[in-house]
Amino acid sequence: MSGYRYGRYADGPDPLAPPADLRAAVDELGRDIMEGASPESALRELLRRGLPGGRGLDDLTARLWQKRAALARRNRLDGTLQEVRRLLDEALEAERAALFPDPDDDARFREAQLDALPTGTAAAVRELSSYDWRSPRARESYERISQLLGRELMDQRFQGMKQAMGGVGQADVERIQEMLGDLNALLAAHASGQDVRERFAEFMRRHGEFFPENPKDVDELVDVLAARSAAAQRVMNSMTEEQRAELSALSQQAFGGSQVGSQLSALDSLLRGLRPGEDWDSSARFRGNNPLGLGEAAQAMADLAELDQLAEQLSQSYPGARLEDIDLDALVRQLGPEAGVDARALAELERLLRQQNLVERAPDGTLRLTPKALRQLGESALRGVLDGVRAQGRRDSRQAGAAGELTGSTRPWQFGDTEPWNTPRTVTNAVLRTSGTSPGGAVRLDVVDVEVSETEQRTRAAVALCVDTSWSMVQDGRWVPMKRTALALHHLISTRFRGDALQIVTFGRHAEAVDVGELTALEGVWEQGTNLHHALLLAGRHLRRHPDAQPVVLVVTDGEPTAHLEQDGEAVFHYPPLDRTLARTVAEVDALSALGASLTLFRLGDDPRLTAFIDRVARRSGGRVVAPDEDGLGAAVVGDYLRSRRRR
Repeated sequence: MSGYRYGRYADGPDPLAPPADLRAAVDELGRDIMEGASPESALRELLRRGLPGGRGLDDLTARLWQKRAALARRNRLDGTLQEVRRLLDEALEAERAALFPDPDDDARFREAQLDALPTGTAAAVRELSSYDWRSPRARESYERISQLLGRELMDQRFQGMKQAMGGVGQADVERIQEMLGDLNALLAAHASGQDVRERFAEFMRRHGEFFPENPKDVDELVDVLAARSAAAQRVMNSMTEEQRAELSALSQQAFGGSQVGSQLSALDSLLRGLRPGEDWDSSARFRGNNPLGLGEAAQAMADLAELDQLAEQLSQSYPGARLEDIDLDALVRQLGPEAGVDARALAELERLLRQQNLVERAPDGTLRLTPKALRQLGESALRGVLDGVRAQGRRDSRQAGAAGELTGSTRPWQFGDTEPWNTPRTVTNAVLRTSGTSPGGAVRLDVVDVEVSETEQRTRAAVALCVDTSWSMVQDGRWVPMKRTALALHHLISTRFRGDALQIVTFGRHAEAVDVGELTALEGVWEQGTNLHHALLLAGRHLRRHPDAQPVVLVVTDGEPTAHLEQDGEAVFHYPPLDRTLARTVAEVDALSALGASLTLFRLGDDPRLTAFIDRVARRSGGRVVAPDEDGLGAAVVGDYLRSRRRR
């Protein structure tokens, strides 16, 4: 038989899990960024909701809060007090049953003693400490009270101690007392700054059975004990005054007359001094019906604290937050292995986005998309736009712009040629060369057979895309379609018509030439003014920088010009538009016409004043007017650009 064994893979991410879909992640990031979110907040939002079909940080956080609410709703903290009361009642009932048939005066006196016991549980337990029980069953129940209190008090401060302790006999008490004495001495030496590495090793050799966490050094030991001690204190803080008083009095009954109680108090004081940052003062409200013992209550408090810490880590709302900050072991403890898998997948997605150079830190510390990510966004935008172009009856051209136009003739390939191969001529040459000489009639290509198609240089174009960024574009839902259009056109020109020179000009109260990254991250702001005059002025400057290129101007707007630029650079806004604003805008249209520019105006919306103005401008300049809806804007702009290239 084989000696192999198979089990769940638990050492890091699942090596057989499908890789993170980075393209989908970039598309999701791009959508949020184009809607006005910063790249930083877009990445946080992506991690919060997760990729389509997956779980994000919000899902994990919701599960944490559900578990937290269930803990408080299901449990209560007086389990130890209830159990002590039950054992006390059981002992009294058994003792009275033993005394009842006895006719002597001693039995009546004992019954009177029992009847005169204080009503409080702790006071009754203390009063009975010297009582001589007649019933063995009653004595056993009473002795179980001190054993219970001892186990619970130890379990409250040392996780799992109740299960490890079989009882609290004299030998157990002496062993616990010795451990606490050594522990307090070790922590006192550590608090005074002494080197306690050897003492710690010796302490763990002698008392390691009490610490299943197996701390590696004294700091880890202090962390474990302080967290548990703080949880025990929060349990006390969460009880009523009456419950605290009862429990404090009962604690004095545990461990007989030993010094364990005072040593536990000294331990708590040392831990408070060593870890003042622990939560020693808060409380929680438990309103359920399931009574918890002291150890279980301390664990519930520790779970609440861990759940709160995990919720903060998952929120990623603090400066410098990274998914690597999430305590995966704690997350698995609280929510199970699937939650750990989800968190690792999100952390891997964030890591890959950075590692694959898709997001980066700008010099000012903010997060931004890299050129690589912008290219992917542009490719996705162009793919969607070209689907719209094809739906309108136009065909997508896959030929790169640098190759030029085919002339119909071919020539032998030479080293350095970039023209496309002419496959029919290349294969024909190979057939003619090897005919009758190759065994079996096989045809083998050789470099001498290759012929390329001759091309002539295409006419370059200088393209100015002027896009309206006034508030109405945001308000009427045209902000994202405008950005997608610019991304698609930029990607088309940069990948397939690389000889063309594109400049993107945004215009609101002022106009500005921006690169595609700036446009993608541009946030919509409340700004009145549509300064088409300034935009056309910048477009004209771009065209003049490329005198050898055919000038093309594309304008996307949803409002008539309401601002213009004065000689001193000040933007003047007025609504309704001033005659001076319209005159200066038309003057720039005339200047572009003088350059021979092809002007296409894409009108969004049905404003009659805008319609009248654009129609007059188009007639004056010999340009075109296109009135697409928001979904068809990209196809209209890219289709017009391709149409102008075919015309050239």
